[in-house]
Formats: sequence, C-alpha cells, structure tokens
Amino acid sequence: MGIRLHDLHHVCLRVLDLDEATARWSVQFGLEVVAREPGRALLRCDSEDYCLELVPDAEPDHDHSAWELAPDCTLEEAAAHLDACGVHHEREADGSLRLVDPSGSGLQLVAYRERTPIELWPDIGRRTAPPFGMHPRRLGHVNVLAPNIDTMTAFYTDVLGMHVSDRLGDAGIWFHVHPEHHQMALVAMAPAHFHHLAFDIVDWGQLRVFLDHLGRHGRWLGWGPVRHNLARNLCAYVRIPEENLFVELYCDMEILRLPHTPRTWPDDAWGSNTWGILPPRSYFRFDDVAVDYERHQREARGEQLPPLEDA
Repeated sequence: MGIRLHDLHHVCLRVLDLDEATARWSVQFGLEVVAREPGRALLRCDSEDYCLELVPDAEPDHDHSAWELAPDCTLEEAAAHLDACGVHHEREADGSLRLVDPSGSGLQLVAYRERTPIELWPDIGRRTAPPFGMHPRRLGHVNVLAPNIDTMTAFYTDVLGMHVSDRLGDAGIWFHVHPEHHQMALVAMAPAHFHHLAFDIVDWGQLRVFLDHLGRHGRWLGWGPVRHNLARNLCAYVRIPEENLFVELYCDMEILRLPHTPRTWPDDAWGSNTWGILPPRSYFRFDDVAVDYERHQREARGEQLPPLEDA
C-alpha cells in the first residue's frame, strides 16, 4: 500500500552553538523549550511534542525534515516500501527511519503517536501550562530548491505518497498530505538547498507584531509581505543566515476540498504574489555575497547581484 503520511513532524537544524541557538529561536520566534538533552534541544510552537530540533555542528544548516506516518502505516510497512523502491534507509535507535531524497536533503520517518483526548481539542480549549505569550500555532511546511525537480516530484509522490496540490508553471510544485494547501514544496532552482521552514500564525495582525519584534532583533525580510495567489496565504520571509535558511511566517492558507485536482498557475507576478512584487534574486541564494546584498538592500539601490562563481 506504500507510505501514508499524517503530517510534518519537525525540522532538525545543525547549529554552531547550541545554547545560543536555543535561546535565539526561543526569544525571537516565541518557541518553548520542551527538552534540553546532551547534544540537542527540542522546541515547540504550542502544544505539539516538538517542531524544531537543534543539534550542534561545525557546519550549520538543515539536517533533516521529519514526517509522522499515518495511523494505518507502521514503520515496518514504510521500511518494506522503501526497500521495494530501492531507497536506502537506516533504522535509528528509536525505531524511526532515516533516508535522503534525490537532492541529498535529509529525511526522517517517525511512527504515528496516539493523541490523548485533551490533545484532540483545539489549542484554545486546553487548560494546560500556557506557552509564551507570542508564539506560532504550529510548524506548517518546508520548501526546498531542487534543480532535479522531476526526479524529486516522483520521489515525493511515488515513494513518500504525497499528493500534488498545484504547480507554478515549470518553476515549482506544491504537495499536500492533508487538506491544508501544502506541507512540502519544491522550486526548480540550482544549487539544491533547503530554502525555508514555515510557521502558521493566527492572522495579519500577528504577522505585523512578529515582524516588528523580529526587526528589533536585527532581522530583515528577504521577500514580503506577500499575498500568494497559489495557496492564497499572507506571508513574509525572514532571513536566518546563522542556519542558512529562511523562516516563513504565514496565515490564511487555502484549505483544499478533497479530492483535489491540481492546478497550474502562471509563472508570473500574478501567480506568485497578487500584490505584484516578485522576490529579489538574493531570495534564492545562501552565499555570503547574496546575503550581504540583501541585508544592505544593495539590489534596491541599483547594484546588480553578481552571479554565483560556480554557476
């Protein structure tokens, strides 16, 4: 029957200084530290197990994205399916499966966890220890730059069982495992690189509060605010050079009526942003030159971003 996924579970990042990074993600994004273990920290948005795992490493970057299996799909069934597809994987001590996608991005499959009755209630209905005053509601999706987008699309649909939500011409493809518009997306860009993780927030007003707060911490937007036509969400993309990625803060994501027929949107400003501003070219790059151009708004001042040296 293949692999069936329940949802995105967490993202793991490699960080230079575990104490510094734990405090930074907690203070700047309102994440609650739920566990501080030797060699890792676990943080959450609201009431999930955790949504962000931080581990120390000399080369900070994305380590893996973890997906929780559906309740009717065991780790043994998932492993057998990977074997049948010829996909190498390793069993971790906790039973989870580790593998990489065709672009080399790390993945983890974790077992479905039964929720207690109180966990099935909406967050606002739970009288439990409260999270921080300002916090995202949950981790919503991840996005990856992939020059081999056809191979990657086949992997995420045929191997991991995701469903196509929409396409942006030939420039990108979005996938869902439940009715929210997407939990995974690919953009046809080189070189291959993890692009962003996305936090769901309440509304436009909270987006303003978050951006004011992040601005006071020296953060800046690589793109936004934006109103996507594809997926409908309001969002903004915050550069995190420490871990070589962006964080998207979003609200008002489209909820699909299943079964859903994928749509193809035009690869233009209207398809990407109904407000008409396309992202600067630095938005798709993570080298020091691009980050410097973006940080100091050099493209907006008329300086052309030089091409990548190895491009």
